[in-house]
Amino acid sequence: MSSFNLVDALFQLLSLACIVLIIVLIVSFFRSKKYRKKQLDRIEKKIDDINQRINKDAD
Repeated sequence: MSSFNLVDALFQLLSLACIVLIIVLIVSFFRSKKYRKKQLDRIEKKIDDINQRINKDAD
């Protein structure tokens, strides 16, 4: 009665894979968001430096 069923094992592996996939997607989303914020901060700093140079040269 309690024999090993291949379909049950495949279903459990698929369920586990879905949970792992959700966790990986969440982690990668937040890492990507963090990277983009750092990138935007660097771009903003460069733009501010350029604006200061332009204003300094104009005076």
